[in-house]
Amino acid sequence: MPAAKASKSTKASAKKPAAAKAKTSNSPSAGKGLPRKARKPASLPKSDGDAGVQAYIASMEPWQAAIAKRVDALVVKHVPGVRKAVRWHCPFYGVEGRGWFLAFAAFHRHIKFSFFKGTSLKPVPPIGQYRDVRSLDVREWDTLDEKQLATWIKQAASIPGWGGGSTPDGGTQL
Repeated sequence: MPAAKASKSTKASAKKPAAAKAKTSNSPSAGKGLPRKARKPASLPKSDGDAGVQAYIASMEPWQAAIAKRVDALVVKHVPGVRKAVRWHCPFYGVEGRGWFLAFAAFHRHIKFSFFKGTSLKPVPPIGQYRDVRSLDVREWDTLDEKQLATWIKQAASIPGWGGGSTPDGGTQL
């Protein structure tokens, strides 16, 4: 009987290190199904202009940066004279005199594109928790519908957006 007990404990202890190794290994095949650690986008200070937006995009995961570059290009193409800025550590897009119409932020598994007056867009973007804001979450494996996104961008830029508050020194108000 003592031999049987020893073999059970030996089997149990042999399994534990292998399981722990699979969880901590950095090889692509080890720990399939476990989330990989994504780098966090840069927490950039408030700025105006394209440079801050491009710095944010450059700090994203490669798959996120590729999507963000495509959306940035759509905005530039469809909104003449678009204003770009970094506010609250995220890229913002706006039109002088009409306010901000779009912002985005990178998260661990998706990028959230938020239209500040999204309830006015046709069709309304799918995600919304706040009064007028509607968003689109894009994951690495999603197909980006650039035609629909371009339609939303043009619509959002043509209506009064979000002013972001008024400050005496120009702050976030457009």
